[in-house]
Amino acid sequence: MASIRKRTNKDGSLSYRVDVRLKGFPPQRATFSRLTDARQWGKNTEAAIKENRYFKTAEANKHTFGELIDRYIRDVLPTKPKAVSQKQQLEWFKDEIGDYTLADITPAKIVECRDKLLTQTSTKTKKLRSPATVNRYLAALSHAFTTAVNEWGWLDDSPMRKVKKPKEPRGRVRFLSDDTTAPDGTVIEGERTRLLKACEASKNSYLYPVVVLALSTGMRQGEIMGLTWDNVDLNQCRITLHETKNGELRVVPVAGKALELLKEHAKVRRLDTPLLFPGKPSKDKNGKNQYKPVDLRAPWEVALKAAGIEDFRFHDLRHSAASYLAMNGASIAEIAEVLGHKTLQMVKRYSHLSEVHTAGVVARMNARIFG
Repeated sequence: MASIRKRTNKDGSLSYRVDVRLKGFPPQRATFSRLTDARQWGKNTEAAIKENRYFKTAEANKHTFGELIDRYIRDVLPTKPKAVSQKQQLEWFKDEIGDYTLADITPAKIVECRDKLLTQTSTKTKKLRSPATVNRYLAALSHAFTTAVNEWGWLDDSPMRKVKKPKEPRGRVRFLSDDTTAPDGTVIEGERTRLLKACEASKNSYLYPVVVLALSTGMRQGEIMGLTWDNVDLNQCRITLHETKNGELRVVPVAGKALELLKEHAKVRRLDTPLLFPGKPSKDKNGKNQYKPVDLRAPWEVALKAAGIEDFRFHDLRHSAASYLAMNGASIAEIAEVLGHKTLQMVKRYSHLSEVHTAGVVARMNARIFG
């Protein structure tokens, strides 16, 4: 129970010392200059101890936000694949509010940080950070707070629960156009035809098979460039991706032109590296060749210019593959499985391209039921 003792200080002023003692818990003590404050603290502390809230609050006062970030970077980030950018994101927050105790980190403080992120330019792009980028910052911070709550017991609850994420614009859908036929019967080459011709004519022999592989499978650029021959099964016509963006294994079917090119490429593969598309070698300490994936940025830009294609990025080849799947009758779930998306949300941008297929399914169902 809480007990209050009135004390006279050396300067003649009064103070009130509160002692809270509950069986099974360490005693708590505080001193106040006002009796009403002393009574309120005693009442609140008793209630918090009984509800098992007090000691969590005490922990939040013991640790700073900077300590949370340091421990998370040291102990948690090494266990997370592809978390290099998160270290920089978390250190940004530490620079802003690292000196505050965790008890002082309120949703309002995080909102201030969020709004500052939105008004700053990225050190990498020299442009204002997009809502999507800011949301990645917030996601990294949210997981750090969740860890502090669930595993370390430093907080009772995460302040991120009350922080709204900036609204992101609808995902970009840019895909290569098809060939068209003029009224006089002349075939007008679309972007896809022009790009593939430019890639095939490139001085870099890897560009054409890489672009064909991206268009026919929807694999990400990093997934393709990191491929090794043990990932490729030409007999089973498939590629197994062990390292993906979402951390899950994915098996990618390979068919048609892409399979044909891979078989041809296998005949002339380098034997001193497992990479499908290696760059120029560099020597290690022992004088042996070391390889990294080839850098195709320059050949890619040359091919785009030769094909007369503007506002098109390599990642848009993935969008093109998804769009072709949709236009050829693949369902949203099937597209998600091919691309390796965990949820259907990212794939819904292609839903309008499969409207004809959806209408056909409904028509066939009605015809069967009603004749």
